Amino acid sequence: MNPSAASARCEGRSPEDEPMDDWLFLSSDSASPPSPGVSRSQETEDREDRGQLKSKLISAWNSVKYGWSLKQKSKFSKSSAVIMFGQSYELRDHDEKERFRRSFASRLWLTYRRGFPQLEGCSLTTDSGWGCVLRTGQMLLAQGLLLHLMPPGWTWSVSPHAVKDDMDLPAIRRTDGAERGPDAKEEPNERGRKLSLGSLLDRPMEATHRRVASWFADHPTAPFGIHQLVELGKSSGKKAGDWYGPSIVAHILRKAVAASADLPNLVVYVAQDCTIYLEDVKRLCEQPFPQPWKSVIILVPVRLGGQDLNPSYITCVKKLLTLQCSIGIIGGKPKHSLFFVGFQDDHVLYLDPHYCQPTVDIAKENFPLESFHCKYPRKMSFSRMDPSCTIGFYAKGQMDFESLCAAVNEALSISAETYPMFIFAEGKSQDEEGTYTPPNNIAYIQRKKERRSVDTSSSMDEFVLL
Repeated sequence: MNPSAASARCEGRSPEDEPMDDWLFLSSDSASPPSPGVSRSQETEDREDRGQLKSKLISAWNSVKYGWSLKQKSKFSKSSAVIMFGQSYELRDHDEKERFRRSFASRLWLTYRRGFPQLEGCSLTTDSGWGCVLRTGQMLLAQGLLLHLMPPGWTWSVSPHAVKDDMDLPAIRRTDGAERGPDAKEEPNERGRKLSLGSLLDRPMEATHRRVASWFADHPTAPFGIHQLVELGKSSGKKAGDWYGPSIVAHILRKAVAASADLPNLVVYVAQDCTIYLEDVKRLCEQPFPQPWKSVIILVPVRLGGQDLNPSYITCVKKLLTLQCSIGIIGGKPKHSLFFVGFQDDHVLYLDPHYCQPTVDIAKENFPLESFHCKYPRKMSFSRMDPSCTIGFYAKGQMDFESLCAAVNEALSISAETYPMFIFAEGKSQDEEGTYTPPNNIAYIQRKKERRSVDTSSSMDEFVLL
């Protein structure tokens, strides 16, 4: 991916002034000077047309590139368990394997989209090429919302073999030119689509499932959609087309939940300096008696090494992913964000946001849900993991938060011999919650009283404090 080209379109400068990935050589005329006699308004219009054309080409390329790889099945061993969101699945057992498939297909999959209303301040109608970290952040938040609103162990009612995404839904065209009669039989594809959509509405939790998906729609009114996240990123110096790191996205998610009227009993806390301050969490969650604690999503931006992942942290990452309170990790490979949901042996399991899909119109009754779910589990070696990431947890109430602290502390003790990934601390932070803005482009790694800088230019994030 290359966010620089998209950013250039928003600012009116040539994308050729910025470094490009090989797939961005699709257009080479955007930097050419205007012809004599061409008005400035015509020049601006031509530039916007070229930007829109390039957006379409990039979206199409991502659809081809990642659509092909998405269907390449990862191989899973039957001799070891798969861990996903704190649940263990023994794939040698047929029922367990089906339970894993159903659970994976129930996670909300939020990817690049194309054809949505223009983002404010520019002509972009797609986030393809620059919005992948925002999408992985959406997926982490969506997992927290499913835990918050759905009953324990909820899965989507569709059989995993019946789940269809946009790639698997061929257009149905009648070639005989005749209108369908009242006694005509349904064609198989039409019947399958109706069963996967309409019949689900009779299920008790389907309305909530659909409502959560709609919150992530690509529309300015959606509380956690791409338009709202980009708008909230402006206070951190970001705009549409820019690169968003995992730490910046953590703070954007916190602001989005705080601004939403749909979730009055949920808050997001973002750890500062790799420290979860218990007094700050308590202040966020406590309500006047007799109201209970608010539910909380804990986000911890960390950096697990310099240029590359420090292998000594892999065991600790695995341990954290085995916890019931885990809601995943905003991570990935360098400059390629992925949503980590679990692991098997030395491979991390993920959802990939890079497949570019058409925008879904959520204003339509019973809008299709298939493109919000993925049936293809993918995995990669932990050694390829970018060291910069944001780890997420969820606690339903005060007792759950206390259990979270105990379980996470035990998991972190594995890395204590090197340096803990993050810590819990009594008291409150020096920076007031809500005003803290992470610095850019440099990381500070603290060792006792010494502090040294680390170049993170080739990594995913802007900052971290260890």
